[in-house]
Formats: sequence, C-alpha cells, structure tokens
Amino acid sequence: MILAEDAQLTPVLRLGAGACTGIIAMSATYPMDMVRGRITVQTEKSPYQYRGMFHALTTVLREEGPRALYKGWLPSVIGVNADGGVEPCCLCCTGDGRVKAPLEYTGMVDAFRKTVRYEGVGALYKGLVPNFAKVVPSIAIAFVTYEVVKDVLGVELRISD
Repeated sequence: MILAEDAQLTPVLRLGAGACTGIIAMSATYPMDMVRGRITVQTEKSPYQYRGMFHALTTVLREEGPRALYKGWLPSVIGVNADGGVEPCCLCCTGDGRVKAPLEYTGMVDAFRKTVRYEGVGALYKGLVPNFAKVVPSIAIAFVTYEVVKDVLGVELRISD
C-alpha cells in the first residue's frame, strides 16, 4: 500500500509542516537531551557529578534555573553548531561555560579504542537510559503534531494500493 497525499499539500506546506513537527518535538524533548548530554560528557573533574537522569535534572534546575534546560536550543533548531560562531551548547561545555578540549581521533576505530582505554567499556553506554527516555515522548509528540498540522492545513490522507 502507498500513502497518497491529497493534492492540497504543496511542497512549501509539506516543508512547513515537517519543520513545525520537528521544532515542536525537539522543544518538548530538549531538556532530556541536555541532561543526557551532561551525563554523557561528565568526567571526574566536572563541576557537578550527576548520579543519574533525575539527579542531573534537579541539579540543573536548582543550580542554573529552568532556562538552562534549553541552553543550545536555538542553534539546534537552526542547525548551527558551535563552529558556526554560535554559543556552544551543553554538549560542548563543562557546565560552567568553559569549553572542553576535545580528544582527537583519527577515525571511528580510534575513537572506540580511546574511549575504552581512558573511560572503560561503560563509557560506550553513557547516556543510553536518558536517550531511551527521550525517544518515546519525542516520537509521540512528532505523530500528534503531524496529525494536528495536517488537520489545521485541511489535508486528508488516503491509503491506496
């Protein structure tokens, strides 16, 4: 079966609907992404030692305030990374505004080896639980947003063979 879109959905409307869906879904799940990033990049020298997702979330709220949950949101929305002259997001910094010096890798295998050597096998799974916790609401929000935008635009979808 092929999902056929009604002729009312022009490429511009399709682009707008997709953009709205992505921005709304990302905005709803961004705090979990930020927490996952903080847990993933923390080291023994990090200013905060997060024991888990909930601890990281409450610590960020208490120490930095609710706005910190969306630090780096705008560059993520517009697809600009820290090298583009925009303020680095939480994945690149130590939590106090200082940017970490990144390890240099010669490729994927080198990155894998250095990660295991310097941080242990467990480091390969850093951020896995928060990432799983983010996926379900992200997908649900994307589907709901898609349906709402489709209704707002008056677009009907029909299934045909």
